[in-house]
Amino acid sequence: MTLPVWFRLPPGFHDIGPGDRAALDEVTNALGSAEAQEQLSWLMDRLDELSGHHGVHTAVGLHPDEPVGVCTSLFSLAVHRTDHDNPRVAVARTALAMAGPEPRPGSIRRFLDLPSSLPCCLIAGTIAIPGSGQRVFQTRVVTAHAESPYVVVLGLTSASLQHAEAYTDILEAVTHTLGFTDPGSSPHRAARPSRISEVLL
Repeated sequence: MTLPVWFRLPPGFHDIGPGDRAALDEVTNALGSAEAQEQLSWLMDRLDELSGHHGVHTAVGLHPDEPVGVCTSLFSLAVHRTDHDNPRVAVARTALAMAGPEPRPGSIRRFLDLPSSLPCCLIAGTIAIPGSGQRVFQTRVVTAHAESPYVVVLGLTSASLQHAEAYTDILEAVTHTLGFTDPGSSPHRAARPSRISEVLL
C-alpha cells in the first residue's frame, strides 16, 4: 500500500537513489576534496541500507563549505506501519525506540507543533560509526500520518558536526511542509526559513 506524502526540500538537496552513486562520485571528484569524497561515500553506504527500511524518498545535500570544499548530508523519508491506532502512542513509542534508552550527551528530544496538529517529535544528536570511531550528526523526526496506524519518519545525517544546529533547523523546516493531500494547483505555503543559507552558503 502506497500512502501519499508531500513535502518540500530547501535548495542544495538533490533526489537520489542507489543507482546514482557513480554520478555523485564524479561530482565530488571534480570538487577535488578527499574529505568530501569520504563523507559522500559513507552517506551512499547508508543509502544502500535504507532501501530495505520502507524508505520512500532520499536526497543528498551538497553545500559549499570551508575548508572541506563541500558539506554533504543525506535526507531520507520513510513511512512505517505501527501496532497502535492511537497516533500519539504510535509517535511516542517510535520516537523512544529511535532515541534509545539513555540520552546521549548533547542530544535533543522535543515535541514539534505542526500546522496539521498531528503529534510530532524531533530527536537529534551525534552517533558513533561502528568500527571506525568516527562520529556523525543525525537528526530525525517522527510524526503521525493522516492515515492511522502509520507514522512518517524523516532523517538528516551528516559528518559535518559543526553544522548540527543548522541541520536540525533544516529538518524541522521540512517537517513543517509535510502534507497528506495533493496541493494541486493551489499556491504552496512557503517553508519555514532555515539557516542553511546563512551557515553553509
